[in-house]
Amino acid sequence: MKKLFSAVIFALTVLVVPEASATNYTLWIHGKNGGGTQIGNYNDFSNWGPSSTAAGVNKKAVNWNGSQKISSQNGYIRDALDCFCTGNNWCYIAVHSAGNLQIGYALSLYGGSARYKKNATPNASGVCGNTDGTTQTGWNIKWVDVASGAAGGSELADMGEWAVSDPIVGDLVTTTSRAMYDHNATRSKWFYMFAGAKGTFYAGILPGQDDEAVSYHSTGGVSGTSGGSYCNPGDWFCSGTLNTGTNACSNGKAKWSYHSVSLRDDGEAYNHHANGNWAGIVGTVRADVVKYAY
Repeated sequence: MKKLFSAVIFALTVLVVPEASATNYTLWIHGKNGGGTQIGNYNDFSNWGPSSTAAGVNKKAVNWNGSQKISSQNGYIRDALDCFCTGNNWCYIAVHSAGNLQIGYALSLYGGSARYKKNATPNASGVCGNTDGTTQTGWNIKWVDVASGAAGGSELADMGEWAVSDPIVGDLVTTTSRAMYDHNATRSKWFYMFAGAKGTFYAGILPGQDDEAVSYHSTGGVSGTSGGSYCNPGDWFCSGTLNTGTNACSNGKAKWSYHSVSLRDDGEAYNHHANGNWAGIVGTVRADVVKYAY
């Protein structure tokens, strides 16, 4: 599906603007904290792992202060989208954890706004110059891959298990995350969810299957105003099974629009953490991006 969609978009781009060549980019948006990354430096992959590792065509690291509130930092995400995803250029987006909130927030609240077409040549602050002074509506995004998405929040924030001094923790309270913007308003961009289940330490706090930080209700893109208990097939003590694809959960609870589960961790093999080496559930997204982002 991704390959077919990408090929169609590329063909249409060539047909519409044959006099200009299009460049594709892969933008990586990290989650909470972010490991001391340099904001505005699109080559700083220190949050993820070695920068030499393949991670999609023309990969760029979209860095922000992951201890602060989504709204205060979202301008950095919009700067990157303006830089690389306007004009004749197109983007694949890969996000982790609270990076899911960042791209969802940008698309829902700003994806219908006029954006100046940029030249993909950022200054030291990560801001690119205009090309011809014209604008377009929103950004050229092919799809979004989501590793352990936290757009539905985490009960670790609800229960104060994370450092309460970080403003972002308030955003990650499940009811707050789910009310922050319209999660169905993706501007018709598909979100492919990769949900890990290798969670043990916080099993008593996180409902259903989890990856030690976020539960399936969030990583699976399940709709609603608060979280729920969702599991792999055959697991007990859950309110429903997280089904793959766009299918509703077994209890009838739907996913948000344009959300599809690409990986449900039936083998409980992937935890939340990249560990500075593209590890955990991030590794499954990296492999998918390498395969399809070209």
